[in-house]
Amino acid sequence: MALTGRAALLAALGTLPVGIWEPSWTGILAVNGSLALACACDFALAAPVRRLGLSRSGDTSVRLGEAADVTLTVTNPSSRPLRARLRDAWPPSSWQPGTETPAFRHHLTVPPGERRRVTTRLRPTRRGDRHADRVTIRSYGPLGLFSRQGAHTVNWTVRVLPPFASCKHLPSKLARLRELDGRTSVLIRGEGTEFDSLREYVPGDDTRSIDWRATARQSTVAVRTWRPERDRHILLVLDTGRTSAGRVGDAPRLDACMDAALLLAALASRAGDRVDMLAYDRRVRALVQGRAARDLLPSLVDAMATLEPELVETDSRGLAATALRTAPRRSLLVLLTSLDAAPVEEGLLPVLSRLTQRHTVLLASVADPHVAAMATARGSADAVYEAAAAAQAQAERTRTAEQLQRHGVTVVDATPEDLAPALADAYLALKAAGRL
Repeated sequence: MALTGRAALLAALGTLPVGIWEPSWTGILAVNGSLALACACDFALAAPVRRLGLSRSGDTSVRLGEAADVTLTVTNPSSRPLRARLRDAWPPSSWQPGTETPAFRHHLTVPPGERRRVTTRLRPTRRGDRHADRVTIRSYGPLGLFSRQGAHTVNWTVRVLPPFASCKHLPSKLARLRELDGRTSVLIRGEGTEFDSLREYVPGDDTRSIDWRATARQSTVAVRTWRPERDRHILLVLDTGRTSAGRVGDAPRLDACMDAALLLAALASRAGDRVDMLAYDRRVRALVQGRAARDLLPSLVDAMATLEPELVETDSRGLAATALRTAPRRSLLVLLTSLDAAPVEEGLLPVLSRLTQRHTVLLASVADPHVAAMATARGSADAVYEAAAAAQAQAERTRTAEQLQRHGVTVVDATPEDLAPALADAYLALKAAGRL
């Protein structure tokens, strides 16, 4: 009978009989004694776990959907070599489901007095901070018969940032901004813009742009031309109440609002405007204020990373009061919130006049594309009922948007994929109309 591996070792030690063996108490005791001796020797030769030195290095932040590498350095101060299996534990949301097993389990050998590194690759599935859990090490002897096991706490945090998928729209929006800014195209006219020059009046010009003093000095009617103002103030207000927790596709509505806010912030900062951000439900969850253009996006994504929807009703009066304190002068107030009838009619409408008196208000909301698909369903009784329910929901959102528009609010209602470019277009339209 051929023996391999551990069986061959045991046979060599005389603890595993080869061939025919008549069991007896003496033989049993001899085998057990030899086996116990082999285990004791194996245990004694296994490197101690408690004395190991462990430290971390690597990535401290990563965008959602990308990979982060965290390196664990294991130092063996003992005089025995370390042969070990290592488990580097992280929260379940640090990997795609079903792929975590090969990611956090490692085999390593560390000679006496030396160190080795193992790298754990994380691919988080949610925003926020991911904290390292315990590092469990099982140290084996040379025979692999016995092992020592211990756990170490090696702190490390990886912050998972919003992905900013809408950045692909930024070049086209910047090209349009350059046109509005007069660098590549014609100048515009409107209230609240910076004076540029005078020209002759043509039919269709806004009579408010006529310069009567210049007209009195010449034989033709002169009108002023304008260019978009710079250094305007924009306050992005993220509603983190219960309505932002509703999932559209694979992500909460709040994530789509964040993506739209990042695109608008990047565009507005390139336009020379000042951008602040406020996240609120019943209290201030995040506030980014007074950042320079180069620091704006890093500050925003860092503040948004840990934001999660709160399962509470948003305090609209508190939101309005906080927004007015944050933006004491006339600003563009961008509310990223729900367009559902009940929260708007009971919460936002009663306080809306306080906001519109001082600010230009733009409301952006995430629409569910599944509702639009349901509205076109036909072919069965269930499909017809679904279509009727979807049509009713769409009609309610349209009525709510019209109510807001009657109060002077610009409304953007779009699916998660279209919300960011639609919000940027609305900002550019307000700038072109001179309403900023």
